[in-house]
Amino acid sequence: MQFKVHVHPGSRQRSTGGNYDGALIVHVRARAVDGAATAEVLETLAAAFDAKPSAVQLLRGQHSRTKTVVIKGDEDQLRKRLDELLLEHH
Repeated sequence: MQFKVHVHPGSRQRSTGGNYDGALIVHVRARAVDGAATAEVLETLAAAFDAKPSAVQLLRGQHSRTKTVVIKGDEDQLRKRLDELLLEHH
């Protein structure tokens, strides 16, 4: 399943939830330096979707706050979890 995420690097804690212009909001502690924030985004998404880290990949947006990612797995379960996370407020 492919979707967009909006990243907040340098946050106090990692969290996933909320909707920013249709994109899932992901807060990570890492700063946007040398790909550290992007790497943490992928780890955070794997945890949020209960997926293996290797199932989460960046498609577009290496140097952008808005990224397109893909998660491999059961499409229905992933869609349900994404819908839940988009409705959460942090």
